[in-house]
Amino acid sequence: MRIIFHGENAASFSQGFKELVGAGADIRVLPDALSDETDRRAYAEADVIIGVKFDGTLPRPQGLKLFHVPGAGYDAVDLDALPAGASVCNCFGHEQAIAEYVMSALLAHQIPLADADRRLRQGDWAYWAGAPDRVHGEIAGKTIGLLGFGHIGKAIAKRAKAFEMKVHVANRSPVETSGLVDASFTLDRLADFWGGCDAIVVSVPLTTETRGLVDAEALSAMRRDAVIFNVGRGPTIDEAALHAALKENRIGGAVIDTWYRYPGPADANPQPSELPFRDLPNVVMTPHMSGWTNGTIRRRQQTMADNIRHSIAGEPLVNLVRAAQA
Repeated sequence: MRIIFHGENAASFSQGFKELVGAGADIRVLPDALSDETDRRAYAEADVIIGVKFDGTLPRPQGLKLFHVPGAGYDAVDLDALPAGASVCNCFGHEQAIAEYVMSALLAHQIPLADADRRLRQGDWAYWAGAPDRVHGEIAGKTIGLLGFGHIGKAIAKRAKAFEMKVHVANRSPVETSGLVDASFTLDRLADFWGGCDAIVVSVPLTTETRGLVDAEALSAMRRDAVIFNVGRGPTIDEAALHAALKENRIGGAVIDTWYRYPGPADANPQPSELPFRDLPNVVMTPHMSGWTNGTIRRRQQTMADNIRHSIAGEPLVNLVRAAQA
């Protein structure tokens, strides 16, 4: 079984992978740019490719049995360009990490630990208990809105409930109310969803339907003190509309982990937007890190190794994006 890890992202999962997938695995790690003829031949002869992108510029792996994305998003994979005989799968396992990221940011918005520490080091007891003007907030009793209720949304809901929050869900398919979900909306009822939340977490994938789903109208319908989180894909929130709403203080703030610009060959360290979010004091900016933990890597390695063994044995695959065709 010839297994290729293609590119820097995929290479992150290669260490220790042979022990997981079993004997007989011939594993090679190739760079993003396949400029060397030996690398191009190895790619073309692969039985399994683990990578985040595929298009017509790459060698065509005619005997490919499995193309495995080491993450959830496969928008950079041209499914039609892959050989019909190859199954395509993706990975999750990042929902635990992203849920912890969201909860930590929610808590930080209410509990000013860093500012209290900074001030007290200077002899400033600004948050000392005992006076009404020195209180800080809490998340218990507040309402979190989850735009998208897949792996990530469900993991956040469980943790929000542990903190005694109310959970509102907006999802393409209907979600029943339950001990986990207090109110549910389909995407044709978003007008009723936006204004009912203290925080809104966007975790929907990027599709033609979701691009710009959170637009100027949606932001205008939110509470003036609401905080919006983007842990899905940057363009699901309209870039210009979000910047304007934050700059004009029409919403309370934003925590942005997924962006509109990313590093590439032309620029290794670009600003994440053409608009100056970095100048806004009501924004927390992080570099698409929310799901990137040692636990995520371990869980995704296991999923990919299991699928490779299932593929060899002719058993059903998990997280199947596209089945192989005869």
